[in-house]
Amino acid sequence: MKEFVQKNAVLKEPRAGFWRRLMSGREEQVFLILTLIIGAVVGLIVVAFILLTERFGARLYPAGDAAWRRVLIPTIGSLGMGYLLFRFFPDARGSGVPQTKAALYAREGRISVRTVLGKFFCTSATLASGIPLGREGPSVQVGAGIASLLGRRLGLSPERMKSLIPVGAAAAIAAAFNTPLAAVLFALEEVVGDLHAPVLGSVVLASATSWAVLQLLLGNHPLFEVPQYQLVSPAEFALYAVLGVAGGLVSAAFTRLLLGLRKKFLAAPRRTLWFQPVAGGLLVGLMGWVVPQSLGVGYKYVGDALNGHMVWSLMALLLVLKLVSVAVSYASGNAGGIFGPSLFLGAMLGGLMGTAGHAFFPNHVASSGAYALVGMGTAFAGIVRAPMTSVLMIFEITRDYAVIVPLMISNLVSFFIASRFQKEPIYEVLAHQDGIHLPNAESRLLEGNRHVLQAMRAAAGTLDATTTLRDAEAKTRASGLSAWPVCSHEGVSGVISREAIESATKNGDGEKRLREIIPPGEFPHVHADHSLHTALDRMGAAGLHVLPVVSRANVHQLLGIVTVDDVLALYGVRPR
Repeated sequence: MKEFVQKNAVLKEPRAGFWRRLMSGREEQVFLILTLIIGAVVGLIVVAFILLTERFGARLYPAGDAAWRRVLIPTIGSLGMGYLLFRFFPDARGSGVPQTKAALYAREGRISVRTVLGKFFCTSATLASGIPLGREGPSVQVGAGIASLLGRRLGLSPERMKSLIPVGAAAAIAAAFNTPLAAVLFALEEVVGDLHAPVLGSVVLASATSWAVLQLLLGNHPLFEVPQYQLVSPAEFALYAVLGVAGGLVSAAFTRLLLGLRKKFLAAPRRTLWFQPVAGGLLVGLMGWVVPQSLGVGYKYVGDALNGHMVWSLMALLLVLKLVSVAVSYASGNAGGIFGPSLFLGAMLGGLMGTAGHAFFPNHVASSGAYALVGMGTAFAGIVRAPMTSVLMIFEITRDYAVIVPLMISNLVSFFIASRFQKEPIYEVLAHQDGIHLPNAESRLLEGNRHVLQAMRAAAGTLDATTTLRDAEAKTRASGLSAWPVCSHEGVSGVISREAIESATKNGDGEKRLREIIPPGEFPHVHADHSLHTALDRMGAAGLHVLPVVSRANVHQLLGIVTVDDVLALYGVRPR
């Protein structure tokens, strides 16, 4: 009977406990295998996402369809999905990138199964119904959600769970865009915010695995088929810079319009939340009734612009219509991202710029397709604020090195202009509107700039290593410090606290020299370029409120001291 009870208890043991025992001492190996699994699974799901969206959309909008369908389907689709998002999947609204960053920074790497399912199906139906949003941002949240789910099933630690978020995000972008290198850079540049993140190896592995699954199932087909372009004249660099200015202005206008509209929608009564997406669906439908090319994300028309097969008037019209319809569709709460729309806007803007330039200077300016290509990266850099990802992504799409320098020039100008007119990046503001405060680049930079050098002071009081404990006690009695560096002929050799001096004196060791009670070897210290976090950590580990600041070239060379009060004063908590 006892054996039966024990066996039954083992069978009922939680799976998480079983996995924890299995991973004991093997977490690195399990994490590596899990990275491969995440890459493969996310690749399969993104392929399904692509096929479902395209085939569902083809059924809803067959060739030669009636004009009324272009009004009715987006309206009904946004209404139905709006109710589902409000009732069952509240975290599946919008792009998915801000929610992914929120999972990383505010939710211990947790994304629920319900959110993953809702994001997949609601976004598929929304995009198939003609709403002009993108699938790449939602793919990021789905990929990160799959990684989070697998991590929870295996009972990984919170830190490991958080490490899986960029792994799933990179796998999703690699399959969605067919750009594995840009996927790695985006996961580090935008999701993590640190190009030197320790998860780099896992992100690369997951991205490559997901991309391999895409190639296996759908073949080696780039997102856009484009001809090879070349620089006709060095004078074109000036026109690419002008394109950067225009791209920055369009990016800032789009971002401010979207954020302003979303703020107004969020301020409406909560009971209206479920049918707010209809505002976007109805507007898209009315635009589609007049201009059918404005429906959907429009990658087909981006391809036409890249190959120079679109007239300037249609490009100008689609630029205006898409800018407005995407902003309203997203702001009203439809599920979908802004990756694809930003590429569309950039292609139309670049195509216009190239058409105008080629018309006036045909012998010195390349065809409009080259400018449409650079314009894609220009708008992406200005809206998403990921300029390095933009350069690498366009390079992977074209596989043409000749486009790199014009792209870098235009991206840099666009990024600068957009940043001047819209200070905060779009994803950070979107998260803030939802009550989530993500760490921005400025705060990370400010944190990294707070070094010991800014808080240290001169070491006015030091103790000689040959001083007796009794004399040291008398010498330090009037000092406001709680610890002092101990120096010998070599320089600083240790640090001793008031408590240690008084305790040794009470124990009858008053005639001992300080060098006799200072532990040999390395002593607690910091360097001037250490962060204040490091200084506080070392103070806590040593049980001291004062640490000597020493040179990196010579650990015995005393540069000054830093105290807890000095650190707090730098943050404005205490007067210095």
